[in-house]
Amino acid sequence: MTTPAPRDTTAPAGAPFDPLAFPLDLLDAQLLEATLYAELHVLQAKLPWSREPHEGWLDDNERKRAGRPATDGWSEEEAAAYDKLCGDLRAATAAVQGHAWWERCEKEGIKGGALVAARMALKHADGALPAALQQADVETAA
Repeated sequence: MTTPAPRDTTAPAGAPFDPLAFPLDLLDAQLLEATLYAELHVLQAKLPWSREPHEGWLDDNERKRAGRPATDGWSEEEAAAYDKLCGDLRAATAAVQGHAWWERCEKEGIKGGALVAARMALKHADGALPAALQQADVETAA
């Protein structure tokens, strides 16, 4: 696996402001957020459906409600791992959402739908998506 070369985000003098020329620290923060989200998703798939012990319930065909089997709940280690990942993900999300780049975009006149489009573009920018997710996208498309 290779790491992409850092790109130069400095614009030439007199060039118009580009809201998609994301600074490297913002790309790194988005990469961390996406990585933590993927790790949390993998962990959730392995955990029992209930954090606490529960006796479960049978299918309810009248209300189209699927049943759940009985579970002993999560172990202390599973709960601690989940809580840590959630906390780390919240912090990473706050770093992306509160980054100074968005304030600069607004000062440069990027507002409303254009700002939303820039925030959405960040999620797919080069260097902002974990390699494992990029590979999964390629395999899905094939």
